[in-house]
Amino acid sequence: MNEKINTFLSSGLLDKYLLGETTPAEAEMVESFIARYPEIENNYNMMQHNLEVVAKTHAVEAPKALLNSILDELDDTPVVKLNSPKKHKTWFKLSIAASVAALIFAGSATYFYDQNQKLQNDSVVVDAEIEDLRSDIAKNNEMLDKVMRQLLKLNNPETEKYIIKGNERAKDLKTVAYINPKEKTSMIDVVSLPELPEEQCYQIWAELQGKMVSLGILDKADRKLRNIPYMEDALALSITIEPKDGNAVASTENSVAQISLH
Repeated sequence: MNEKINTFLSSGLLDKYLLGETTPAEAEMVESFIARYPEIENNYNMMQHNLEVVAKTHAVEAPKALLNSILDELDDTPVVKLNSPKKHKTWFKLSIAASVAALIFAGSATYFYDQNQKLQNDSVVVDAEIEDLRSDIAKNNEMLDKVMRQLLKLNNPETEKYIIKGNERAKDLKTVAYINPKEKTSMIDVVSLPELPEEQCYQIWAELQGKMVSLGILDKADRKLRNIPYMEDALALSITIEPKDGNAVASTENSVAQISLH
């Protein structure tokens, strides 16, 4: 299929022609392309067939019960002889036809009214879904922005990476700390934490000027990169087992991991 045919098929003129929306000049051009190119003629025939299928699918038939009722009423109507039978008979037929047309119109109007109401209801649903989609997009963009900012921190040449592994008491424990002394930021990535009884938790500490300062609780369910307080001049990081909800003072005897920062 050459580029000229592709360009024509992509222009939408064939669709407009089928729907009777082309200008005389556009209609003449479309007919010329149909006559000259078999590919376009095949597309036109296929689209015409599809349009017919759609039209039949949405066609509205007059209710058969209504038509039968009208015919039954006509059978029961007494015939009155007049001086000009042919003229009045014609008028009577026209009156019947008009009545049937009016009834069919009324039924069609009701149908289209119902369809219009349904479309309005569908429109409300679609609008609500669009709002939900916009909200999801906003949340995803916010999350993506957060991830990008974290990635920039990790890729910063000033950021130092520390892998903290557990001792004999917690062999499967592994966390990674990212510390940037220039920007004064600290992050930790919980890779794996061994199971603990419900009444205990893991707590991370910074050794600073002879004392241990809490940096927060490490939760197994929160396995993601997160910020922790930055402690300038910290000498080491330590992880201990503490009572549930953490402790104010580090239980150094329950230390399960430690790494020097210098």
